[in-house]
Amino acid sequence: MSHIAFTTSATHAAVAFHRGAKQWSTLFPTTWRTRGTNSSLSLNSNRKRLQSRFFASATNGGNGAVVDEISETVKAHTNFVWPDNKKPRVCILGGGFGGLYTALRLESLEWPDDKKPQIALVDQSERFVFKPMLYELLSGEVDEWEIAPYFSDLLANTGVRFLKDRVKVLHPSDHAGVNGPNASTRGGTVHLESGLHIEYDWLVLALGAEAKLDLVPGAVEFAIPFSTLEDARKVNNRLKILERKTFGKDRQISVAIVGCGYSGVELAATVAERLQNRGVVRAINVETTICPTAPPGNREAALKVLLSRKVELLLGYFVNCIRRASELESSNTLTGVDENRIETVPDFEKYILELQPAERGVQSKVIEADLVLWTVGSKPPLPHLEYSDVPFVIPLNARGQAETDETLRVKGHPRIFALGDSSALRDSNGRILPATAQVAFQQADFTGWNLWAAINGRPLLPFRFQNLGEMMVLGRYDAAISPSFVEGLTLEGPIGHTARKIAYLMRLPTDEHRLKVGISWFTKSAIDSVSLLQSTLSKVLSDSTTQSD
Repeated sequence: MSHIAFTTSATHAAVAFHRGAKQWSTLFPTTWRTRGTNSSLSLNSNRKRLQSRFFASATNGGNGAVVDEISETVKAHTNFVWPDNKKPRVCILGGGFGGLYTALRLESLEWPDDKKPQIALVDQSERFVFKPMLYELLSGEVDEWEIAPYFSDLLANTGVRFLKDRVKVLHPSDHAGVNGPNASTRGGTVHLESGLHIEYDWLVLALGAEAKLDLVPGAVEFAIPFSTLEDARKVNNRLKILERKTFGKDRQISVAIVGCGYSGVELAATVAERLQNRGVVRAINVETTICPTAPPGNREAALKVLLSRKVELLLGYFVNCIRRASELESSNTLTGVDENRIETVPDFEKYILELQPAERGVQSKVIEADLVLWTVGSKPPLPHLEYSDVPFVIPLNARGQAETDETLRVKGHPRIFALGDSSALRDSNGRILPATAQVAFQQADFTGWNLWAAINGRPLLPFRFQNLGEMMVLGRYDAAISPSFVEGLTLEGPIGHTARKIAYLMRLPTDEHRLKVGISWFTKSAIDSVSLLQSTLSKVLSDSTTQSD
């Protein structure tokens, strides 16, 4: 086990705040408040030194909570001022499933008036992303607002304050504990990249994980991960460019996907369905099977779909390196490539992937691709925060996750909770829980409750993960679901697709957003059904006319 230490080195810079035009008159005093949240910022420097530029930014929909963006160009040391220092102050780092759902859980609980916590939620993005449905952005099945709503909209009717910023330094002060004569009266301080400092009583680490591209030479430069909204946009834009360049030409698009876990298989199925006969998808995996940890029913359903869409599975291979293809490099010289190879797309950058077999006695391969997608590996950001040699440390495992007890509190830090990808909690068999949305959902519920219990002096509950089953999307009308409560059952095809969509609809963050998305999906489904009926009737009439002639 390694340890990471965090320091409090202050950053001096100037700050530019983005607020609505009607708030300009309130920006120049040293205290700044956000409409509807009773939170404020205190500027700890004189006005001459600030010389800040103030920009008006519209609140989404006109009635949402204001998202406070802090300019990166001009920074100043500022302190976040809570409206009531007598009430508990909860700072949540990360707005994914763990962070956002913990904040919403805290809001839903009943609190004594003097103990209802003030909550600040920090995330580097202005949108919450429902990551399991990023694939539907590529297929065009969902709109961006449906699975990536703004935090300002989601938190509009809550007391949660959202800050768009990036965590830089943690300085915990709870090493003395929460009880006894040496009890810590506060949890510590978070330093953000903008220069903002947030003093907290309770901290929640839900920072998620980032794609790990540094495993293979060339991956950082030439491969695109698929774990964020920005990644999905980039992949979608690249596919559009390739589709446009090959439109009306007798050439195919070549896509290489590294990894055949859930993410890789879902991505391969979605991209193959989108390209159809205009391209070929190659999926590479070091294992000799796809989705090795998936239930057999899900794996078999996925394999059937991939083969029906002519996805080329390169199993038992790992990528040795990725490089840009030179202008003189010809695919005819590449080993392991079919002689009837796909004709390349002219005037577009191509990449070479050198594959090595995982077992001896198998020939290596070299393949060519117009687009390389990376789904292997992830890394929590905790080890990358600034640190120095100070006596108070956060215990991390080899993957960079915080070691927690069964109540999700970080070991040695009773005022810090960690969940999702930031937590190294183990199950009853001693294995670290998987970094899945299902785990984060359940941990957020327990974290919210345990914060309530800790603040109110009640016993904390140990977290016990309940596996409800596994789901995977395999295209616009395909999915596979294996519920854990019915052994051996797998719902696949349109039935599985509908069941998965309903399950995720129920998991969307707020009642208001669920209602909007539910209406949107129902409308789209109705339009698709009418279109399919019209197409079927037209075909029947056409066949009848042909037979009459």
